[in-house]
Amino acid sequence: MSKYSRKLQKLYDTAPVQETAVLVALIRQGQTDFQVSEYFDELSFLTETLGAKTVHKFTQRLEKPDVRTFVGSGKLEEIQSYVEHFAVDMVIFDDDLSPSQMRNLENELKVKVYDRSLLILDIFLNRAQTAQAKTQVELARFQYLLPRLTRMWTHLERQRGGTSTRGGAGEKEIETDKRDIRNKISLLKNKLEEIEKQGVTQRKSRKGIVRVALVGYTNVGKSTLMNLVTKSEILAENKLFATVDSTVRKVVLDNIPFLLSDTVGFIRKLPTHLIESFKSTLDEIREAELLVHVVDISHPGFEDHIAVVNNTLNELGAGDKPMLLVFNKIDLVPKMPTEEEMQYMTELEVEENNYLDFEKLSTAYTKKTGIAPVFMAAHDGTNLEEFRKALIREVKKQHMKMYPHYLENEVIDMSVYKDLE
Repeated sequence: MSKYSRKLQKLYDTAPVQETAVLVALIRQGQTDFQVSEYFDELSFLTETLGAKTVHKFTQRLEKPDVRTFVGSGKLEEIQSYVEHFAVDMVIFDDDLSPSQMRNLENELKVKVYDRSLLILDIFLNRAQTAQAKTQVELARFQYLLPRLTRMWTHLERQRGGTSTRGGAGEKEIETDKRDIRNKISLLKNKLEEIEKQGVTQRKSRKGIVRVALVGYTNVGKSTLMNLVTKSEILAENKLFATVDSTVRKVVLDNIPFLLSDTVGFIRKLPTHLIESFKSTLDEIREAELLVHVVDISHPGFEDHIAVVNNTLNELGAGDKPMLLVFNKIDLVPKMPTEEEMQYMTELEVEENNYLDFEKLSTAYTKKTGIAPVFMAAHDGTNLEEFRKALIREVKKQHMKMYPHYLENEVIDMSVYKDLE
């Protein structure tokens, strides 16, 4: 079937057709094959979360991106040929593109072009539920798109329908688009200020109670753990950014009340505009007395994920807070063989199975954080009691700082927290 036939079929097919995408990434100096594969897997997962299907991947080794089209001319021709032959709907780059690169690529490829930031922003836009989250994401998206409007494609067609015309009329339409976006940015900023004022008032009412924030890389199981501890029903899916909105629940363990918040997951190259727009939501992290860092230990790059989260926390000014490390999804990690079993295994067999020594990991991270980590599987409650004990132990430390004369058998009047239900 020709590319034109495929496009006609999409027009007349009554059933929704999943869009297709090709992925593009540069291989930097020093990157291993494992890292390249892992980064592509993540980009493909992001693409799937957006609702598109990855049909091909392109890589190129370059010391630095081409100023005009990000990739070299030969690689661009290769991508263009594939896109035209298979009638691909979009091309997604694993890095951010400059406004001129975005414009040039759209002119050359004649399809939608996403860079990493725009991809994440659109996912957030689809995932946001509350008025605050929707406003934050819309603001970040418009701020990002403003300098990237082109006469060829605007990425606003989903909201307004149709495409821009070419020539003088198109240029006038771009100016109209820019004016409209500037007006929307102004309105969204005003709306967000009002919402943030309410948030500040709400957070002030929480003074005097320990606040705990769940943090971690996206899709590590924070929402599942939140549901397990609070017995609530927060959306928990095997998708990136299943949770965009910050959720706060009251918890009481061992007669100690505290607030537990589930926050948006972090990821490599999180868009700057998104971090700025989510300032009020991320205040749940900044103002928390204790952070619970959830890690997907089954992911081969979990140590890199830990580094990404710690770097992001440092950028937020929350890197020095007390932290309980929770290694989640231990049920997906091959169980370490006994010494007797090891005698009958070759070194290659041990290496290929990617065994993790939990005892060594515990010792190493206890030295780093000062708090012994917990190993568990939130989806089925494995080691839940161990997690509860560790959590309440750390919460009590923070509670004692607030109330030095607290007695463990003290009966706390919980009516003062009824507005937090």
